[in-house]
Amino acid sequence: MNVWYYFAPLSSIIAILFTIFLIFKIFKESEGEPEMRKIAEAVREGATAYLKRQYQVVGLYFLLLFFILLYLALNKMLPIFVPFAFITGGFFSGLSGFIGMSIGVRSSARTTNACKRSLNSGLRIAFSAGMVMGLIVVGLALLDLAIWYFILSKFYQSLEVATRMEKITSTMLGFGIGASSQALFARVGGGIYTKAADVGADLVGKVEVGIPEDDPRNPAVIADNVGDNVGDIAGMGADLYESYVGSIVATMALSVSAGLKENGVLLPLVIAGIGTISSIIGYFVVRAEEKASQKVLLAALRRGIYLTTFLVALFSYFLVKLVLGNNYLYLYWAILIGLLVGVGIGFFTEVFTSDAYTFTRSLASSATTSSATVIIEGISVGMLSTLPIVIIIACGIIGSFYLSRGFYNFSLGLYGIGLSAVSMLSTLGITLASDAYGPVADNAGGNAEMSNQPSYVRERTDALDALGNTTAATGKGFAIGSAALTALALIASYRDEVRIVSDGKKILDLFLLNPRLIVGIFIGAMLPFAFTSMIMKAVGRAAQKIVEEVRRQFREIVGLLEGKAKPDYGKAVAICTKAAQKEMILPALLAIIVPIIIGIFLGVEGVCGLLVGALTAGFVCAVMMANAGASWDNAKKYIEKGNFGGKGSQAHKSAVVGDTVGDPFKDAAGPSLNILIKLMSMISIVFLGFILRYSLFK
Repeated sequence: MNVWYYFAPLSSIIAILFTIFLIFKIFKESEGEPEMRKIAEAVREGATAYLKRQYQVVGLYFLLLFFILLYLALNKMLPIFVPFAFITGGFFSGLSGFIGMSIGVRSSARTTNACKRSLNSGLRIAFSAGMVMGLIVVGLALLDLAIWYFILSKFYQSLEVATRMEKITSTMLGFGIGASSQALFARVGGGIYTKAADVGADLVGKVEVGIPEDDPRNPAVIADNVGDNVGDIAGMGADLYESYVGSIVATMALSVSAGLKENGVLLPLVIAGIGTISSIIGYFVVRAEEKASQKVLLAALRRGIYLTTFLVALFSYFLVKLVLGNNYLYLYWAILIGLLVGVGIGFFTEVFTSDAYTFTRSLASSATTSSATVIIEGISVGMLSTLPIVIIIACGIIGSFYLSRGFYNFSLGLYGIGLSAVSMLSTLGITLASDAYGPVADNAGGNAEMSNQPSYVRERTDALDALGNTTAATGKGFAIGSAALTALALIASYRDEVRIVSDGKKILDLFLLNPRLIVGIFIGAMLPFAFTSMIMKAVGRAAQKIVEEVRRQFREIVGLLEGKAKPDYGKAVAICTKAAQKEMILPALLAIIVPIIIGIFLGVEGVCGLLVGALTAGFVCAVMMANAGASWDNAKKYIEKGNFGGKGSQAHKSAVVGDTVGDPFKDAAGPSLNILIKLMSMISIVFLGFILRYSLFK
């Protein structure tokens, strides 16, 4: 076995061991008073019950698709290992989300209690919980990749090196579909759950009744806190697990056609490994002073991310030199570009969503007029935010392609784009931590409100929560940007797989005026809008049920509004759980069925058009929705700090309406598009043998 193979499993073990250390460190902290523990227990029970029900539904899907893939494999349309790789991809993705969420729900009360001591104490616990999510994702992903590489290398060891690498990478592309499928269910289901609860709680609680956010009198408040965990921790974790695995596997596959042999296949794993270790080092510099402003708190998190990025940039230079040799040192520039693209996307997402900048403050100012102007201004901010981010991604694609000498060797240029995606995601351990930290801080604020903690505790949790909104928006931008590069690498892999699966008999006809290609592009460009429409409608239907339930309880439970009686929290949790399980099925099936139908009726050229159209429209749509939603949310929080009349003012009520519109934008529909474009690519690759055999266009 090549010596560089051992780098990935070693770094994955280090990540898992450090995760265990963080868990023990978090559990040493007290959950505080009995009332705080009781609230945390209710959220924990609701989140665990939801995930158990989701895994039951997803389990049936995985069982069905396993037998379909097994049938294709037995009929020589797939490598025999693909069905089993599919199962492990989904299992590890689900496991990482479950572990991350389990620690998240056990950290919120501890964060609240730590905020009694200091702001920095609360930040350290919440960020440690986020770090568990980040490191368990990269640790399990690298472990999964390393195990499969070892198994396949042993099985195909008698083949010539190039043929062996071709067989290995073709099979490893298969387990990406398992990770993608689990991610889609987690993202869509979790997004519908959390936003239905959030919208329902806000519309009745804040707007109609006029009680504060996270008020214990609100029947939907526990469901809202549960939703933060299942959507923004478990869902986001599964999403980025899938991006991480997809980028590495796609780049490994591209190295074969680039003629880089085994070391080229292993380089993405090595870069991911060094990123994992660098993320652990970056964790130790995340600290903040007491009474820190949002800029200071943001700088504390950025310090960890920037140190990690610097370390990856530094060590990658030597790794390329050692793994591939001096002749391929130019590939380092593609790695550096990927890191810079990640930093650039984070910066511009912050500019458009943080209340420290003009765009969100201007949005808050528009709330003094009416709810309509808030919605108009928010959509315009989201649309404008696509401009710099699309330019950054475009420069990243062109730069990594040409600096990897794509003008001499097209396949080598595509490999460079793949390396760019891998390097961008190599810092995932800490970038995901800064995202997953947000729901923990949000739940900590809810716990402080419901357990009637002193005002200074709520002020500290609010500061952490507002920071979490900005880092979550940055995390979504990072996820969307990495999805674009990963999807592009997967489309390039699809082109190579057509040649491999057809034994060189089929060459893609990508002539721009090929009508099947154009029709595929049109359908692909339409899909993100149909997909997000389904999710938005699902959130609307579920939120309507929550609104009706909250109104019913306020109307029928005597003394509830006066605080003399307790609401039935469990009813709202049950409504959200049932709605999310039901509503997530149709959007998920859309992503799976459409590429196969297009392949049958339009051939592989039509599928190529579908993937390109979905990537282009889906990327821009996802950026717009995520940034508009985050800007609406932070504009509301900016007003709640006392600006433009503060809480209870007309501007605040208008901003709450904007925030409820933005909730499904940023936490349900927008982020789900990342997975849509990657899952369709994976499905297209895995079912390629079936499409080539049964397509109307041979």
